[in-house]
Amino acid sequence: QVTSGDWNVTQILRLDPASRTLWIRGVGHEAGRDPYFVHLYKVGMDGGEPQLLTPENANHAITLAEDGKHFVDVYSTIDTAPVAVVRDGDGRQVAELARADLSRLKAAGWVAPESFTVKARDGKTDLYGQMFKPSNFDAKKKYPIITYIYPGPQVGSVRSRSFVPAHGDHQALAELGFIVIAVDGMGTPMRSKSFQDAWYGDMVDNTLPDQVAALKQLAAKHSWIDASRAGMWGHSGGGNATVAAMFGYPDVYKVGIAESGNHDNLTYEDDWAERYHGLLEKKADGSTNYTGQDNAALAKNLKGKLFLLHGLMDDNVPPQSTLQVVDALMKANKDFDLLLLPHARHGFGADSNYVTRRRWDYFVKNLLGVEPPAQFELKPAM
Repeated sequence: QVTSGDWNVTQILRLDPASRTLWIRGVGHEAGRDPYFVHLYKVGMDGGEPQLLTPENANHAITLAEDGKHFVDVYSTIDTAPVAVVRDGDGRQVAELARADLSRLKAAGWVAPESFTVKARDGKTDLYGQMFKPSNFDAKKKYPIITYIYPGPQVGSVRSRSFVPAHGDHQALAELGFIVIAVDGMGTPMRSKSFQDAWYGDMVDNTLPDQVAALKQLAAKHSWIDASRAGMWGHSGGGNATVAAMFGYPDVYKVGIAESGNHDNLTYEDDWAERYHGLLEKKADGSTNYTGQDNAALAKNLKGKLFLLHGLMDDNVPPQSTLQVVDALMKANKDFDLLLLPHARHGFGADSNYVTRRRWDYFVKNLLGVEPPAQFELKPAM
């Protein structure tokens, strides 16, 4: 064993056999920092503490030279501009290559998202998230709140901890009059083994107990969040989680938009679900460890507004996964909305702008209580 402690090595970038030295990417080693921030370290294979080569409290994107003598380090956070530098093999800065200027972006009305920390379902574990507010935010108002979710377990909901000018359409959605959040719940990677395995074998969990806990804490802290008007949306695993939230927490989430969801992992890819739920096990009563894990089983619980979308040419999640939920909702005599995209695959491709507009309209109408402009056309940037 080369390293130890309450942190993770995420990648070995280089091994120098002559000096028995490793260059490694790691997370969670530096106390008081976001545990998802990536740093570069050098460590001897015969023991000793890892040497930090990227000192700034930021997320670091590293390109290491083949000989290990230099590396390019581009560091930033979600609200600070990227800086690109060259460092030597011991982390000393040799040159600054570039420093981004955000003045034009800010002049155009851009506002940075905010990082926040809340407690998980256990009341003890820290969870890390990001919040997006309207650029004309008014703390005297009450805003509906929308959770963007991707439950993993292979990744989380937060898209980037480095600077990017846009995190999907989070800010655009916020501009319509919402608070938008993304939180990496328990069961997602880059933390401890117990954190990752929090709901192994119970994939219907979908991080939802943590999402509900985060929602309640944020609403208690901020008077301008209206938790009585809470929505959720997600794609693929996020579509699955959104429906699970609408069925499992019908008094919390009032509006849900579920895109291309794998709503029944028994009929989804075995090479994905089995890693996080286990092999199929038949029980004496005829059930299996997958019984009750599908969303259709809880369709009778729906109270709010639910919008289901799926591409009929989906090359990842078969369309029948959504149709299973449709059938269950019909049998439960529930009202819902459905959009099937004839030519779309798992990613909606040419239909993406249309879907985005429909997503905005659905939240504006059903969560904000405002009639959206009829057939507003989203055009791609030239």
